[in-house]
Amino acid sequence: MEKQKNFITHLIRRFQESDIAGTAAQMAYFFLLSIFPLMIFAVTLLAYLPFTTDDLFALIKDFAPEETITTIQATVEEVVNTRNSSLLSFGIIATVWSASNGMNAIIKGLNHAYSVDETRPFYTNRGISILLTFGLILTVAAALVLQVFGRQLGLLAYSYLNASEELIALWDWLRWSISPILIFTVFMGLYYFAPSVKVKWRSVVLGAVFATIGWIAASFGFSFYVNNFGNFSATYGSIGGIIIMMIWFYLTAFIILLGGEINAYKNSETRSTT
Repeated sequence: MEKQKNFITHLIRRFQESDIAGTAAQMAYFFLLSIFPLMIFAVTLLAYLPFTTDDLFALIKDFAPEETITTIQATVEEVVNTRNSSLLSFGIIATVWSASNGMNAIIKGLNHAYSVDETRPFYTNRGISILLTFGLILTVAAALVLQVFGRQLGLLAYSYLNASEELIALWDWLRWSISPILIFTVFMGLYYFAPSVKVKWRSVVLGAVFATIGWIAASFGFSFYVNNFGNFSATYGSIGGIIIMMIWFYLTAFIILLGGEINAYKNSETRSTT
């Protein structure tokens, strides 16, 4: 009981000392700047895969407020449709670079959580940001495969492996519940590779679990409120979708930082006992 009390006390103290709210606001700003390049890059890749932009945004719609998805989708489709393919290919490096700014903001935020300065060279830091961005896109692609083609894969297994109908039913349930596992995997990767400090995998599990549950709960809760009660368009007019997006990004950043603080505490606790 004393251990849990010290843990909660530590989090409260860190919340006051580290200005988590202010850091989350900074991260939300960079998320806003990077979301459109990230989506444009993802949509560009979809041209080489058996998916449509509707499949991509239908997946994201499970977690984001409807007005946020509408704003992102309209902007991305306008940019993609008005740019020729050669220009899009030529600017792919700049697009990836811009998209990785969001990951770079996460790196700075997690370094802040661990109270460490960035000691890695600039090219290493940026390389990690880009690789984590690609990792995020691959995770989304995996989720798309499971949701769009999951049923066909199950039937294929049923035909060639003589799987039982009960196993197919279990597979149908698993493929729709795989999203939390993929989200957990993303957070594990972020918390392990992003901060400029050596950590062990087991020391980032608790923060990743918290971030997964917290982010899904916050996203569903905020989406439910916006879709059913909030009328941001009446207050903010045409930028209502942007305001909703910023709030959602802020909640995301806040939860990521809290997960980082939890991991930082566990990491220091592990080091003190070894």
